[in-house]
This record gives sequence, structure tokens and C-alpha cells, in this order.
Amino acid sequence: MLIFFLIIVVVVAGIYIFMNQPQFGKLPSGAYFERIKTSPNYKGGKFQNISNTPDLAEGVTMFTVLREFIFGKSKRDKPATKLPSKKTDLLNLDPNKNVLVWFGHSSYFMQIDGKKFLVDPVFSGSASPLPNSVKSFAGSDVYTTDDFPVIDYLFISHDHWDHLDYKTVLKLQPKIKKIITALGVSPHLERWNFDKNIIIEKDWNEEIILDNGFSVNTTPCRHFSGRTFKRQQSLWMSFVLKTPTMKIFIGGDSGYDTHFAEIGKNFGPFDLAILECGQYNKNWKYIHMMPEETVQAAQDLQAKKLLPAHWAKFSLSLHDWDEPINRVTAEAERKNFPIIHPMIGEAVDLNVNEIFPRWWE
Repeated sequence: MLIFFLIIVVVVAGIYIFMNQPQFGKLPSGAYFERIKTSPNYKGGKFQNISNTPDLAEGVTMFTVLREFIFGKSKRDKPATKLPSKKTDLLNLDPNKNVLVWFGHSSYFMQIDGKKFLVDPVFSGSASPLPNSVKSFAGSDVYTTDDFPVIDYLFISHDHWDHLDYKTVLKLQPKIKKIITALGVSPHLERWNFDKNIIIEKDWNEEIILDNGFSVNTTPCRHFSGRTFKRQQSLWMSFVLKTPTMKIFIGGDSGYDTHFAEIGKNFGPFDLAILECGQYNKNWKYIHMMPEETVQAAQDLQAKKLLPAHWAKFSLSLHDWDEPINRVTAEAERKNFPIIHPMIGEAVDLNVNEIFPRWWE
């Protein structure tokens, strides 16, 4: 009995020590937490979506999900060969060009009207706190933090591991001028020694004036947050980025809902909508869109074209690794909706209507 008790103590102590490592960030506390509780989106001890959003679909249990991950995961959840990619010289871009470079999943760089933006960068090779788990696909990590110029604005949509990467942001820290993120994320960043004066943290439906002709409106999405077992203590967010010549929708993660049409009504049309199309499943249909819904969301936003993200780097669901892009392109073709799907690392000229090959086939 004593040995059993000691084993339990050691296991509990080990978990406590592991969960208190810096990469897990920090939960809101003190006067800052009191401020969070005044948010109209914080109810019942956590942030809430606009619509009722169950973690799992009706009739689905965690046992069901675990069983399907163990026995139902696709045998093609990872590419059979190294992914093709291109390497754009980000340090020597023509400053007069409006360019986007996608790095797989939800990480991308934009240079628009002379300003440099970076969204949800993950370049550590993993999207998990557990060693050797949720590793990036071979060929998807052709960039390192050394490849980046000074970043005027870093956007963090929410604090999940595949969007807020501890190792990446730490290495990028000297290059970041300002961070734009959602209410509740700053405690993570401050624990990692980021200067709180460079963090712009907002609730939904607020406006941020960045510079002459540059602004951001914070908009809702339908998702959740959390780096530990305690969830929804920080907000999840999408962004409307306005520059002197362009308007971009930065989608983050979201299930489909009426908020896309509302954002389109208030801020559309958009030159480009960047929306997730992967890591979905019928079991969690409320927090991630199906690929066909991604196209509908782009239409709701009144976007001129769509760049599908949240695929081609990590396997976080049960589907084939290339199923998201095959389904979203098929739906876009069916609806005659413009879609761009650059190769990882390929420079996209935002002022030109380019046609991209189906490089994943």
C-alpha cells in the first residue's frame, strides 16, 4: 500500500513539474483577471462563443473520439514523401510589392504597403508540448526564424499549440515590433519576457489604429482556447486588416456560423480571405469548418478570393493529409469561386490573379 501511495505521489509531482514549464504559459490572475471578467464574452468562468458551441457533436463522447483516433485514423494522414516547397528570400523582398508567403498550416507572412505582418508562426517542428508528438510533415519546415526580417506586426489568433509556438516566438522576439492578439493571451507572452508595452490585446469588436492608413478590427470566430486542462481563459479571434490599398480577412480557427456573414456585411468586400479548411471531423463540427463550409464562409465574407489554411503541416484529425485541399478546391470549382493554393514558401503577388498548380498531387 505504501509503495502504491509513493508511486501516486511521484506521478502527481511529475505532472505538476511538467505542467509548470514556461511553454505552458500563464493563466490570467489578479487585477488583470478581474478586467477579463468584465468582458461581455466572459460568462460562467470562461469565454464563450456567440452561438452555443458544444466541444463535441451530439451523441459523441471522448471515448468515441479516442477510439477513432486509435482505430480509425487514416493511413494517409501524413504524406508518403517529402512535401515540395520553395524558398523565398524574405530578407530582400522588393519593398514596393504586396506579397504573401504561406508556410503550411496557419502560418504566413505578408508584406503589404511597406509593412511586414506575420500570423501564427510555428517553426519548431512540433505542435504539442509532448516530445516527439504532432511533428510537422517532412518538407514543411524549410524556413527558420533566421529567415525573417523585422516584423512590424505579429498576429496571434489564439493560444493553441499549433498557433502560438513557444520556441518560435521566443526566437523571433528581437525582431517583433508589435503583437496583436486576443484578450487573455498576454500572460503567456509576459511570462516569456515579452515587453507588455508591445502587446496590443483586445476583445471582439474593437478597432486598433496601427499607422497612417493601417488599422485592424477584431472580430469573432467560433472556437475555443487553452494550453492546459483549463480551457477558454483567453479569447480566440479573427482579424480585419486594412491597409492603404488592401483589405485582408485573417480567419484563425473557426466553426461555421452566422458571424462570417455579419463580418462581410460590416467590413466586406475583402481582397482576400484566409480561412481554415483542415483538421475537421464530424465529431467536432462546431469548432472546425468542413472544407465546403470554408468556401461558403468566403462567400459570406464577400471575399474576392480564398486562401485555404490549416493543412499541409500537422496531422490533428483523422482525414487524409490532402483531403482538405481536394475538397475545398472541388467546392470552389463547383461554385466558380476564386481560390489560391500556393506551395509552401512560394511568394504570392497579392496584386496579380495568379493560377497555381495542384502541387500536392
